[in-house]
Amino acid sequence: MGAGSTQDSSAARMPFVTTSRSNAVGLLRWLRRQLAQPTPLRERLEAAVANDDPSEARRCLAQFDFSEAQRRHVEALLDAWEQERGEA
Repeated sequence: MGAGSTQDSSAARMPFVTTSRSNAVGLLRWLRRQLAQPTPLRERLEAAVANDDPSEARRCLAQFDFSEAQRRHVEALLDAWEQERGEA
């Protein structure tokens, strides 16, 4: 039940997030598909997206063992998110 509650609360935030940060939402959706089970690190990533914090997302993602193709994809999503925020 705890995991369902986490997903429910994340889903409740999605309509707000979707309207303002499409690349951040794309990253979050991709990560949810890749990381099927909720973990503390995944929850930190979701919080970073919800709080519009790509730097924290990068720190979290550095701890995952992605393939080179996955890493490039994640980096491209993060770069686009930062550009949307005017950080690049």
